Amino acid sequence: MQKLLDGIINFRRKDYETHKELFWDLKTSQHPHTLFITCCDSRIHPNMITGALPGELFIVRNVANIVPPYSETSEYVSIMSAIEYAVLALNVENIIVCGHSNCGGCAASLKGIGDHSDFVHTKKWLQLIEPVRNKVIDKIPDNEPGARKWMMEQGNVLEQLKNLGTYPYIVERVNSGRLQLSGWHYIIETGEVYIYKPEEEGFVLSN
Repeated sequence: MQKLLDGIINFRRKDYETHKELFWDLKTSQHPHTLFITCCDSRIHPNMITGALPGELFIVRNVANIVPPYSETSEYVSIMSAIEYAVLALNVENIIVCGHSNCGGCAASLKGIGDHSDFVHTKKWLQLIEPVRNKVIDKIPDNEPGARKWMMEQGNVLEQLKNLGTYPYIVERVNSGRLQLSGWHYIIETGEVYIYKPEEEGFVLSN
């Protein structure tokens, strides 16, 4: 805890002072250009990866960067409400789904959590990426764990882009050219980002 408290002091003395005018401009409103959907993994730092300043990214994080398919529901839906607000209220111009290497959620989906009662909510959540898991298991033998992980992580990104395509207001804005979708695969140990290119039907290392 003390490290975090010291960080507050350092922030106020250094980073805040450097961007003081920016923070004052942001005090009453935000105008992010991008909705950044990524994993809640502590190793992922969206602003550091993209070089974005405060106010540029509207960030949504959850286990395995999952986007539930659109549905009309009266339940409490955190991810869907955040997407709705970013697109309809903040008018973001981009939506990025960013997966990453060594994703614990993807690994858990591949291995299976089993019937461990302590992880009942995680197990339910990961049901959303079972279609990806099944494709990976069908295509890659279990003696190639590295290839399975790579395909699972990238396939998961594509699955979430497909799910975004079930949101009517997203489809309308994409078709009218007001919104752009992109899928990324971030490699923690190298800092590389692979971006999905539909025309090449695969992920390409960004330059």
